[in-house]
Amino acid sequence: MSYWMETAPAAPRPRLDADTATDVAVVGAGIAGLATAWELARAGREVVVLEADRVAAGVSGHTTAKLSALHTLVYDRLRRTRGPEGAMLYAQSQQDAVEHVADVAAELGVDCELEGRPAFTWADDPKGVDALRAEALAAEEAGLDASFVTTTGLPFPVAGAVRVEGQAQFHPRKYLLALAADLTAHGGRVFEHTRVTELDEGDTCRLTAENGRVVTARHVVVATHYPVFDRALAFARLAVHRELVVAAPVGAADDPGGMFITPEGSKRSVRTAPLPDGRRLLIVTGESHTPGTGDVPAAYERLEGWTREHFPGAEITHRWAAQDADPPDLVPLVGHLRPGTRNVWVATGFGGWGMSGGVMAGRLLAARITGEELPWQDLYAPVPGVREAPALLKNQANAARHFVGDRLRSGRERDVADLAPGTGAVLRLDGHPCAVHRAADGTVRAVSARCTHLGCLVAFNEAEQTWECPCHGSRFSPDGSVLQGPATEPLAPREPSPPSPDPVDGASEG
Repeated sequence: MSYWMETAPAAPRPRLDADTATDVAVVGAGIAGLATAWELARAGREVVVLEADRVAAGVSGHTTAKLSALHTLVYDRLRRTRGPEGAMLYAQSQQDAVEHVADVAAELGVDCELEGRPAFTWADDPKGVDALRAEALAAEEAGLDASFVTTTGLPFPVAGAVRVEGQAQFHPRKYLLALAADLTAHGGRVFEHTRVTELDEGDTCRLTAENGRVVTARHVVVATHYPVFDRALAFARLAVHRELVVAAPVGAADDPGGMFITPEGSKRSVRTAPLPDGRRLLIVTGESHTPGTGDVPAAYERLEGWTREHFPGAEITHRWAAQDADPPDLVPLVGHLRPGTRNVWVATGFGGWGMSGGVMAGRLLAARITGEELPWQDLYAPVPGVREAPALLKNQANAARHFVGDRLRSGRERDVADLAPGTGAVLRLDGHPCAVHRAADGTVRAVSARCTHLGCLVAFNEAEQTWECPCHGSRFSPDGSVLQGPATEPLAPREPSPPSPDPVDGASEG
């Protein structure tokens, strides 16, 4: 369990159990959905939020929770792809989001452990210094308080770093639960365990939940991290990856005093959070991988080893993972779901920076729905362009490789009896590819191995005990229920025996 989930429990909210009508229906109760709904409720609109699981329990409950306008290395590229004005608008919109969280937290009187911190992008390798100098200059020209430095608070030397002042970090769950409570106080309705499976567009839109209940709304906002409705071909435009997180208490004197990230190697991200006893919780992220691929237990070992090496004495107390969707051209997709749509909106593709991006999206979508304009709305409009072509082709090629290759792959022969407790594999049972899992107590479950999104074969993540789709990132529990979209339907149950000896997918991929 993530530290944020552990330290901010919440009472359950009701499931939608009757048809209802509203002005705006928001699908997804993460930071983008709640920020949008809160802004609209404060503007006097009637809002319903529909969440498939629990409020702020998905990606927003498993983030590292940096509120920063410095997004690794983005401004030097943006000024080349979107021009100096585009880079400036990006900086303004992201910095506005950072400051808006501080204003809202103060207005609501919520103690969400908000702390001002400088943000750094660092490099160990001297070969990366030129890129950092260019980024510092581009970020400064875009309006951020940015500079190139050669020293940081990290307990090891760096070749160089970009430093940006005026950034922040917080406890995301405490902030979002307060936002949901205030939303409700202003007439908004929030429903949990209400998975939306159908969307009918029109002057009045209809959303159908998996239990058959219907919500009609003038506007619909799809804020499910990865859109569950693919009418904008989001599955072809976004690249999904997971990053592992480990956390360990350290002394206050060992706090490096900032938020840090390096794009080198398997990436490393470092921040701390306050603990009740005066110590700090060191939070380290890295080891990015596509869902359903790689040796995840080994990746956790590498991340823990790096943490202990650079912060001697750190004893890992928490492990979790976060999932991100990368946009095709650095900029999130926030606006109309697709060309020609008038009242269906989307927020996606935050590329690992969903805290500032989600707040920005909430302010942008609320403004659009209420008839206002923001200077950066065109920058984020999800209109396909020529710049996206290389990323789109790469994403499609990766998906096709898994769609075809995973069916052809063969490995060592084994059957259900070969599965050790806590492991899973895709086996052929009665001629069908089945995802078979043996629990720690020996119980065996089998479900269809075909992802219900577009039919790619899932693979087992042993570290998280989940089935994952390597094509577009859908995740399922061992019993087949959906944990993360874009899939909206569970994996169908299968009979776990008798097996045949020809495995479809040779071994668990982690």
